[in-house]
Amino acid sequence: MSSGGARIASVHVVLPPNRYAQQDVTETLASMVFGGDEAGRGVMSKFHASAGVRNRHLTLPLERYSAISGFGEANDAFIDGALDYGAEAVSAALGEAGLRASDVDLFVATSVTGVAVPSVDARLAGALGMRPDVKRLPIFGLGCVAGAAGLARVHDYLLAWPDHVAVLLSVELCSLTWQRADRSPANLVASALFGDGAAAVVACGAARGDVTGPRVVATRSRLYPDTERVMGWDVGDSGFSVVLGADVPDVVRRYLADDVHAFLAEHGLTAPDIATWVCHPGGPKVLEAVQDALALPDDALALTWRSLADVGNLSSASVLYVLRDTLHERRPPPGGYGLLLAMGPGFCAELVLLRW
Repeated sequence: MSSGGARIASVHVVLPPNRYAQQDVTETLASMVFGGDEAGRGVMSKFHASAGVRNRHLTLPLERYSAISGFGEANDAFIDGALDYGAEAVSAALGEAGLRASDVDLFVATSVTGVAVPSVDARLAGALGMRPDVKRLPIFGLGCVAGAAGLARVHDYLLAWPDHVAVLLSVELCSLTWQRADRSPANLVASALFGDGAAAVVACGAARGDVTGPRVVATRSRLYPDTERVMGWDVGDSGFSVVLGADVPDVVRRYLADDVHAFLAEHGLTAPDIATWVCHPGGPKVLEAVQDALALPDDALALTWRSLADVGNLSSASVLYVLRDTLHERRPPPGGYGLLLAMGPGFCAELVLLRW
């Protein structure tokens, strides 16, 4: 196994200040989508009650969402929020790692809930004090898998530049994509699951010997055939309308176990050798499919289930949220392995093998 690549120095999460119980979100969205249609409101309430979410953080106060005039206003709010939460997350993560913004050589930023040109990373780099020659990589379109995929691409870069520092920023403000005229089951499910948040990871190359966090051993990307309509966006006049197939858990059961077992076998490992599982909280049915497919112990995804309940699904930031909690609460002993995994539009999966 290579001893090069990324070593994780810190992870910092920022959540918007507007925190609401799931029931409050349900009542507001039911009024926006269904008005006085009591049958429709009842259907939405059932979706929300079964989502495994207790609380969510939102970019705007809940009462402001009904007044958003369209995609342009929502996207302006995204840019404002992404800059605020992104700056806070990156600054705090660098501080926790004992580094300065001028130490950063690569700045990767990902989101799938808004668009900006210049990109969020370009707008933040100078404001944070990064060097004019910092390399930037904005990522759009990977959705929920981007936290894991972004970490994997940071690892690729640090294999080539072992004395460099890289920052991965994920900002997902999912509430700004809510669709008020969409009564489809996919939109009702999405409205039940997704919350807002940002996460930043600082990673250093192997030549920087002062980093004590887990090392990325290897990564694996997997794109599944004929699954383009399983998950994604349809982009229209009102913004991003969710595509979310009911067959996501079936795709997970069909493919994930073979991919995970083959990936681990390449490194002389089996699933029982993994001391900690850092899994994206895709929703109750998806998490049950992951646990079933990999035959995981009941408590293996405890931090993932807790994150789903506490803040909802933060899209690409969620797996980084779980990674942060893992670093603080569930670190394996030295030499122990962890597997970070997420899935997203494509349909695809990303696996990141960690070693402490």
